[in-house]
Amino acid sequence: MTTGKKTYQNTILDIAEALKLSPATISRALNNHPYVKEKTRNDVMEMATKLGYRRNQMASGLRSNKTRTVGLIIPRVSMFFHAEVITSIQNDLYKHGYSLIICQSNDTVSMERELTETLYASRVDALIVACTLQTVDFSHFDKFIDQNKPVIFYDRVPVGDYKATFIKGDDFEGAYLATNHLIEAGCKQIAHISGPLTSNLYQARAAGFLKAMDEHGLPVREEWIFHQELYHENAFRAMEKMFDDTTRPDGVFADNDTSAIAAIGYAKQNGIAVPGELKIAGYSNDPRTSIITPSVTSVEQFPNLVGKKVVEALVELLSQEAEGLAYKTEPVIIPVELIVRESTAIN
Repeated sequence: MTTGKKTYQNTILDIAEALKLSPATISRALNNHPYVKEKTRNDVMEMATKLGYRRNQMASGLRSNKTRTVGLIIPRVSMFFHAEVITSIQNDLYKHGYSLIICQSNDTVSMERELTETLYASRVDALIVACTLQTVDFSHFDKFIDQNKPVIFYDRVPVGDYKATFIKGDDFEGAYLATNHLIEAGCKQIAHISGPLTSNLYQARAAGFLKAMDEHGLPVREEWIFHQELYHENAFRAMEKMFDDTTRPDGVFADNDTSAIAAIGYAKQNGIAVPGELKIAGYSNDPRTSIITPSVTSVEQFPNLVGKKVVEALVELLSQEAEGLAYKTEPVIIPVELIVRESTAIN
């Protein structure tokens, strides 16, 4: 064997032979053991690089029952909010020595189930999940709970009791703030484009919308309430239905920014002045809301903070595994903030 060529098949024994040290010392150095002298550790790391040594993470995980990996299942990577949360989680987990395996459910329950099985088979140390909008049975996550592996749900969380930690935004408050703002800006006939009521998000946002309307004594027109997948096309069709009548809304609260932007697009195509004739508010503070014309009032969810709270809770749970996991009994609620822009300006 020569030390000048990387073969990627070299092992701890090869490093030990090259440095005339015991394999046990090499193993301790590679694992950053505190009893290994700094010079020895540096020599080992240098030789490992020179030989092209790569640690077999799977084999190491089988021996220790730890893989230093965490599984993450999200609806779609393309969604701004989840993309920001992923970045925050990955950066913070890396500081704690964990790698992140990111899976996308495409918002389908069957794929979410399959991905859960795959991550379990991959022996991840913990699981982080933002559920699909249609997930109402959470039993596919039970195997993690039963094996004492930490499970954290964020944003889209189980409705009702489930033995896990929940981290979510204050969706009731966000919807209340947005609707109340539309009313204070002069709107008296407000439509609501919302998501499926199978999801905790839209249950809470619907309740916040109705609370604000009730406090101001404003009527709620059922034909102007839409619970649907929040895609651009669906929002556009909802606008067509609302404006195919002599009585039309003067305000629209959309439960995501894609729908709010679609509503503005419809208004532009049909000569409806925003904010003159129609005021529009969205949710999530997607970067697009600040650059389109008119810019869109939206609810900031602070995804970076969500990610940090997820990692804080996860690290705490991982430290408890030997004694048994103590999940938080109450959800961790992330505050929200209304960002007011041109789409709701007072005439």
